[in-house]
Amino acid sequence: MTKKKVKPHKPSERWKKYKVSAGKITERGKSCPKCGAGIFLAIHKDRVYCGKCGYMEKSSK
Repeated sequence: MTKKKVKPHKPSERWKKYKVSAGKITERGKSCPKCGAGIFLAIHKDRVYCGKCGYMEKSSK
């Protein structure tokens, strides 16, 4: 039998959503109003979207 090829795994980038300054942690992204803190909204071209509950806000130009 041949061995399966192992795909390279991209590490999590959740740490980029937080900022630490002077011993305090602040969130950089906008969090979902339905799910609460810690669940961030994905920023798209014309909307922001929550992948967990499906909440969406359209941006006005």
